[in-house]
Amino acid sequence: MQTLAVLAAAAQILVAAAFVSIPVLRHRFGAVAKAAAVAELERQGVRPEVLEENRLRFDASGHEWWAPGAFAAASLAAAVLNLTGSGWGTILTWVFSSIAFLANIAILQSQLGAAKSVTAAFRRKGDPELARIDVPAFLKAAEGAFPAWTRTLQNVRHTVVFVGSTLALTAAALV
Repeated sequence: MQTLAVLAAAAQILVAAAFVSIPVLRHRFGAVAKAAAVAELERQGVRPEVLEENRLRFDASGHEWWAPGAFAAASLAAAVLNLTGSGWGTILTWVFSSIAFLANIAILQSQLGAAKSVTAAFRRKGDPELARIDVPAFLKAAEGAFPAWTRTLQNVRHTVVFVGSTLALTAAALV
């Protein structure tokens, strides 16, 4: 029983670290990504101010930080409760590990369909300047400003969240 609680807690700590990794990366390289996006907009003949006017950011502000931070805090809370032997640890593992697993599916889906969803979002804004942006080129420029290992980190992050959440849920089921 204690081994399962430790396994769940270890998985939850790894999931917490995975959720925090991308905002930390965006905090570190977001300004460089913005500069690359601005250069691409200028190349396309679009005013760079359109980013600020529409609150488009590449750093880890707003929901880019608080959402993964909340997932990490919840995962760490469940881990601590599991390590202390509290029955609440199992309950919170079921709740938070399930939510983390499902949220990661949504994150992965949004990353895979970024160009399509950003294009649609720009269209919905009704701003003709946003509508003329070549979104794939815009996103490619911004993404290219991040280190080459970013894609690997994202893949590792998804794997850790999926496997870690599954391990924590399995351990909770066996307790």
